[in-house]
Amino acid sequence: MRQRLSSEPDRYRGRRRVPTPPRSRYAAVVTSAFVGAGVVALGAGALPDAKSVSPSVLDELKQASITSQDVADRAASVDKPSRSNARDSQAKRDEVWLLPLQGYDFKSPYGMRWGKLHTGIDLVAPEGTPYVAVHDGTVTKAGWFGGYGYAVIVKHADGSEIIYGHSSEVSVHEGQQVKAGDQLGLVGNTGHSYGSHLHLEVHVDGQPIDPVPWLDVRGVNIQLQIDTFYSEVAAS
Repeated sequence: MRQRLSSEPDRYRGRRRVPTPPRSRYAAVVTSAFVGAGVVALGAGALPDAKSVSPSVLDELKQASITSQDVADRAASVDKPSRSNARDSQAKRDEVWLLPLQGYDFKSPYGMRWGKLHTGIDLVAPEGTPYVAVHDGTVTKAGWFGGYGYAVIVKHADGSEIIYGHSSEVSVHEGQQVKAGDQLGLVGNTGHSYGSHLHLEVHVDGQPIDPVPWLDVRGVNIQLQIDTFYSEVAAS
């Protein structure tokens, strides 16, 4: 072999030689690419030849699919009771009926009085005592209402209405949605009233009825000042 003179140009100077990968590394690259192609084929629904994919890879893919389905099933089972509980909570909310106020004296029941029909009941309490909605509904009247003085009328989902009369002031406005227990106003002595009290009147189909038995079947005993809702809370 002729020895290269120092004056001859070096044809390889400045060039980088790319080393040939070892056989083992080349095999690993080819194997990874092949397995990746097998996974894509499985995802597309095309099952590769059994000789092409390692059984352990197939087992791992199958286990991953089972785990994913198990997680989805558990998520669905957790969500189902949540929706059921929400419906149950709303159903219980719809059943809440309360006393309109606490610490009153039951006076003047529904019926004839002084030759005229007294269309409600009177609950005597100090002026300024807060009173609340007996049940959920929409405020259809809030203000001066003739002989009722300052009054609030709440209409319920079943079409029934309750009039709260002779207030010293009202705390709501017409069109407002209220829940059982929301404050409606303060007991007073306005309108055709003989003293500080809350006049409670129930209308069904536009006609006044006796509030005592009507509320009693809904768990509210006006005469004994007991309502089922708070009795159940105290018992629990």
